[in-house]
Amino acid sequence: MIMWILIGLAALALVVAIGIYNRLVRLRQLVREGFSGITVQLRRRADLIPNLVETVKGYATHERETFDAITAQRAAATSAGNVAATAQADAAMTGLLGRLMAVAEAYPELKANTNFLELQGELSSIEGELQSARRYYNATARDLNTRIQSFPDMFFAGPMGFRDEPYYEDADPAIQTAPKIDFARPA
Repeated sequence: MIMWILIGLAALALVVAIGIYNRLVRLRQLVREGFSGITVQLRRRADLIPNLVETVKGYATHERETFDAITAQRAAATSAGNVAATAQADAAMTGLLGRLMAVAEAYPELKANTNFLELQGELSSIEGELQSARRYYNATARDLNTRIQSFPDMFFAGPMGFRDEPYYEDADPAIQTAPKIDFARPA
């Protein structure tokens, strides 16, 4: 009788362990899918950038430094291998794109160019999708990390090779503080 109880408990423990393992595998795959979504959007943005740069270049020939920096950063943005490196390259590219748009603002005839406007609209769309992909990745990383740290999964996760996944974070300190707004009237 005790033998059957022990066998039953062992079978129950095995079923629980299999369930936990399968749930963790599913969550890890969702994290990988989320990161893949980010890299797809970064690739789309990187593929759009040369067209945008060439369009602006036609109007702003003396902005060579900005164009060269964007070209160099484009390669870094598409070759980053992990979450932290990808986030760092993404932040750098976002800053450079801001500089490129600032250059474009100085040329009214460029801002009226249909090709430029279409590229700018496409870039805006990609940025929105990239933001969604980042949120999705962070949500899946949160779900996996929560399971790995929760009872009873925590007893199985480590030995089964599951580790916390890093969040996709922007290291720019400027976004950590609210902008200062001053409604004082000029003298």
